[in-house]
Amino acid sequence: MTLSPFDDYPVHQIADVVRHVGTSDRNFYDRYYFNLHPCADDLFSVIGMGQYPNLGVTDAFVTVVHDGVHRVVRASRELGPDRLDTRIGPISVEVLEGLKRLRVVVEPNEWDVSLDITFQGAEPAHLEPRHFHRQFERVLIDSCRLAQTGCWSGRLSVAGHDFEVTPDHWWGSRDRSWGVRPVGEPEPPGIRGTESPEGFFWLYVPMQFPDHSLFLSAQERQDGSRVLEEATRVWADGRSEHLGRPEHDIEFVPGTRRAARARLRLGNLVVEATPVLPLEITKGAGYGLDPDWRHGSWQGPLKVEGRSWDLSDPANQPSVFSVVDNLARFECDGQTGWGLFEFAAIGPHDRYGFEGWDDVAG
Repeated sequence: MTLSPFDDYPVHQIADVVRHVGTSDRNFYDRYYFNLHPCADDLFSVIGMGQYPNLGVTDAFVTVVHDGVHRVVRASRELGPDRLDTRIGPISVEVLEGLKRLRVVVEPNEWDVSLDITFQGAEPAHLEPRHFHRQFERVLIDSCRLAQTGCWSGRLSVAGHDFEVTPDHWWGSRDRSWGVRPVGEPEPPGIRGTESPEGFFWLYVPMQFPDHSLFLSAQERQDGSRVLEEATRVWADGRSEHLGRPEHDIEFVPGTRRAARARLRLGNLVVEATPVLPLEITKGAGYGLDPDWRHGSWQGPLKVEGRSWDLSDPANQPSVFSVVDNLARFECDGQTGWGLFEFAAIGPHDRYGFEGWDDVAG
């Protein structure tokens, strides 16, 4: 048992030091997620950092789509005893004011993506519903997540292009989630290998308007029944309204499973959503499809690397097994908003006519 600086804070939840979590599940994680954009369709960036106490690993990434190129800088190291140390190679996250302001830094590196930016929440952080999902008798997901929209300030450099990031039009959203979900190297399937895998239909949409934000989420089974759902409006002054069951009508890009546009219903509100710039987070960022880099996988004491993809090459377009973080524009009640339209339709889904794993929209 080893103490760490965090043990000097009154935050303990179990009779153990903070660096030991309250479960032995290998899949326990604690993560940051951020995105930023200039309220226009020319650049979109997603940044993440996570700790995996029972795997002894911490890792981070920054992904940017700009000028038709998808760039990733990623880093991984041994977690060590100090949970307050978020520096992983050139990437770090600093909490300046809890639930309000955070700083993200990617120091200059050989892969031509660097930044020093500060997030300011536009409204109080919003606690989403508990996410719980059991698959093949085992708890697959059991997590909490907070979400928040806001604005950014600082600097950003991508492949020789320098941007002054100002809060008047550099917006974005963030979330913090922790709990259990699949991470690290794949486990032996055991009995799970004898049954057909479940599909994954996922829609996660934080939307920022001038005086409020909307939060929609839906995870569905093949028949449309819900694992998770939420529709909430949060005003800048902190007022929160639960809007009822969210509904969606999605039009697909022909020949793909990517969303072209959508109509979202949150109670009496109808939102027209138009994805304007897709970013495939399953490409290079550790979200499952890269055999050499998954969140929490052991890469050694320290590893830092970068990759890039030319998106004009058809081979680099999102596959039917992708989760796509779309920068999107939203129209609702005469207001225009911006935000994230995170979407995946993997496997069979009755509502949209997907019968197998590799069929696409007509």
